[in-house]
Amino acid sequence: MKTIDKIPTSKIQRASKLVSTGAKVGVNYLKYYGDKLTKTEDEARLKLNENNAEDIYDSLKQLKGSALKVAQMLSMEKSIMPQAYVEKFSLAQFSVPPLSPPLVIKTFKTYFGKMPNELYDSFNTTSVNAASIGQVHMAEKNGKKLAVKIQYPGVAESISSDLALVKPIAMKMFNIKGKDSDKYFKEVEGKLIEETNYILEMQQSKEIAEACSHIPNLLFPQYYEDLSSERIITMDYMDGEHLSEFTAHNANQEVANKLGQALWDFYMYQIHVLKKVHADPHPGNFLISKEHDLVALDFGCMKTIPDDFYEPYFELAKPESISDQTFFTSKLYQLEILREDDSEDEVAFFTTMFHELLSLFTQPFHSETFDFSDADFFGKITELGQRYSKNTELRKMNGNRGSKHFIYMNRTFFGLYNLMFDLKAKDIKITNFTTL
Repeated sequence: MKTIDKIPTSKIQRASKLVSTGAKVGVNYLKYYGDKLTKTEDEARLKLNENNAEDIYDSLKQLKGSALKVAQMLSMEKSIMPQAYVEKFSLAQFSVPPLSPPLVIKTFKTYFGKMPNELYDSFNTTSVNAASIGQVHMAEKNGKKLAVKIQYPGVAESISSDLALVKPIAMKMFNIKGKDSDKYFKEVEGKLIEETNYILEMQQSKEIAEACSHIPNLLFPQYYEDLSSERIITMDYMDGEHLSEFTAHNANQEVANKLGQALWDFYMYQIHVLKKVHADPHPGNFLISKEHDLVALDFGCMKTIPDDFYEPYFELAKPESISDQTFFTSKLYQLEILREDDSEDEVAFFTTMFHELLSLFTQPFHSETFDFSDADFFGKITELGQRYSKNTELRKMNGNRGSKHFIYMNRTFFGLYNLMFDLKAKDIKITNFTTL
């Protein structure tokens, strides 16, 4: 893969890159209008999405940082994002052009004040994995194989300005309006800032590894504080396949069930016991070992779940809550899905919409076991998401709905469900975490 010798770090450089990308998107729309003269609407739209996805991703992968991280987040929205965007943006999870070896050495010296050969017995300047905020290198010390994660230069300093640039696009895409819309962007900004603090990530990683060490078939690397800093983390190198690579060829249902149960137990224990969850569940953050254990990585994005959100959120996962209209409506207000300034039409529309969404999405919690390989269940989720994303009535209303905590909680569940479906895990015990 081609490497990168420099990354635009100033606000002007990064803004210029995005502006030039916007110009390419404009040209793509001109092509689209021309294509409509000779092709069907669906064919023309498909080509438009492919061209836009490629141009936007090519720009973001050079910028890296929070702009690329937002693309990664959007790639998990499989039910509302066009397939062309999902395919391109999902590359941000673990496959982007890495820094060149000279830039790696320069960045390491800047962050640590020492050269890699002063800390490790050996250090490979060629990256083994590059993502949105940092890239990983192999090293050795005292006979132990290590993974060294180095943050890209300028990422931490450019978060706020990057988000300001992508904010208008995100607001249009998700139909966010209203004076209090900033709370959602502040939530994302705060989490992205945390993700660039590798000292915090190491602390969170060690806490989660210790708290979840009792969960069967789940492994974590060991972390080394003396070889880490605010922008560099050193940990054990964990051998294994990325989850998405493993699921592409696995045909052993027993192994799929074992891994699926470990993954589900890991998330349910975090959410219901620790009230703090690994809110970045994409395939690049999980490996499958040769012994078919699940390896969990990268705890930079952790979401604390406050009680005043946790209680109504999970009360709405119960069938009896969904069927009790008065109780259901009261929880929608509590979770800020319904607002006091809503019109009668808005109350009726969003009550109906969320009743339909939750009736479907909470099905795994309505029985003792669940089959996450059920294509019909996931097909209904996709159909529902696409139907509402195209709903003209919804686009006329204020889409600014729900507590700010929904952003990372919903991201967690969408990501978790997708991973469980990719594994084709069956007969998963939903409350198994309570007996471990």
